[in-house]
Amino acid sequence: MYNCIVMGAAGRDFHIFLSFLRNNPHFRVKAFTATQIPFIGARDFPQALAGSEYENDIPIHDETEISGLIQSLEIDFVFFAYSDISHAELMHKASLVQAAGASFVMLGPQHTQLAADVPVVSITATRTGAGKSPLTQWLARLLIDQSYRVAAIRHPMPYGNLNLQRVQRFALPEDLDAHECTIEEREEYEPYVNMGIPIYAGVDYRAILDEAQKDVDIVLWDGGNNDFSFIHPNLDIVVVDALRAGHEIDYFPGEVNFRRADIIVISKSNSASADALLQIREHARNLNPDAIVCTADLEISVDHPELMQDQRVLVIEDGPTVTHGGMSFGAGSVAAQRYLATPVDPRPYVSGTLSDIFVKNPHLQSVLPAMGYSDEQCSDLRKAALLCCESEQATCIVDASPANFDWKLDEEIPVARVHYRFVQLDGPPLEQAVLKLLTKDGNDAPG
Repeated sequence: MYNCIVMGAAGRDFHIFLSFLRNNPHFRVKAFTATQIPFIGARDFPQALAGSEYENDIPIHDETEISGLIQSLEIDFVFFAYSDISHAELMHKASLVQAAGASFVMLGPQHTQLAADVPVVSITATRTGAGKSPLTQWLARLLIDQSYRVAAIRHPMPYGNLNLQRVQRFALPEDLDAHECTIEEREEYEPYVNMGIPIYAGVDYRAILDEAQKDVDIVLWDGGNNDFSFIHPNLDIVVVDALRAGHEIDYFPGEVNFRRADIIVISKSNSASADALLQIREHARNLNPDAIVCTADLEISVDHPELMQDQRVLVIEDGPTVTHGGMSFGAGSVAAQRYLATPVDPRPYVSGTLSDIFVKNPHLQSVLPAMGYSDEQCSDLRKAALLCCESEQATCIVDASPANFDWKLDEEIPVARVHYRFVQLDGPPLEQAVLKLLTKDGNDAPG
């Protein structure tokens, strides 16, 4: 039996363990490592989830310890299990592992994807923040309008008690409170709850899928980062960010998605140059010539735009998009520019857990990322927003985070919320490809 480490970020790592390594007579997982997400290290993967082959919990260490762990635990294989990493950085990780003597393993869809009993449409991307969720939510609304029964499954975000988060179902606003959701979780789950669509997530995706596919006509996989789906899709839709042309062949596993896609959707097309669109189309022709390619945009709207017109404003953007997604701006910045607002610099006013975010992301200058992976970080975010607005005389907060959480800010600081929705610009209508899965010769009725 070979000793192993799973190198992850509280997502695919647990799925790889549960779908491939648990009860596998050839491998024994001695530890997990964690990176990317704050506050997920220094905990354990519970024995109750690990199974009878494990007498104790499996420790989770910070990834920086991996070389020493390979030596001290006599590790044979390290399974790589996270996403949105450049090809160059990925090979540095592999070199680090192999220099310590272990083999570096990257499991693919064949060994990790689960089979469903109902049609599955997966929506994944080539980079974080490309526009997966707006597209998934657009499809969900379309299917509901056609009277189909829909369930969504979200890429995992188990940042709390893993035993309690084995299977999570969010159907009502109070479910978000009951599961003590972070800002990042609320950003993903709230839009579905508001549409009346149950969304599932958690740790054990076999159990999650079994629960989600009960009494529905279709399951939508709403991907995370640029990871590929945990569930085998009948239709694979991949979103490419036109503002990051070239990243579709430079980041893992985004290139995997790009090469496997049935449909490639080039998002944010109205904001990109003609050269960028041409580059993506050329990569599609070379790497995935059978894929359907279409363009789309994220149409931005603002609640109470008069609050920001010609004003100094604090822009709060979606956290993952502007941190490990690498973007220096998002929908909030675009909205501010549209209404001639002047974004202020929040950096002098951050403290505590937010300080490290800005150190690790020096490209951030005039936006405050909506980071709230813990109560402490939520408090730091609130304090930074209040202090920045007061010191910089910002008259409005431009909130482009998808989570409709209560800032509990001074009533004297109004909030203009930014929304964005998916709009297809050209190519074969996406709804036709999806509805084709659900009908036989176009005659079967929903349900």
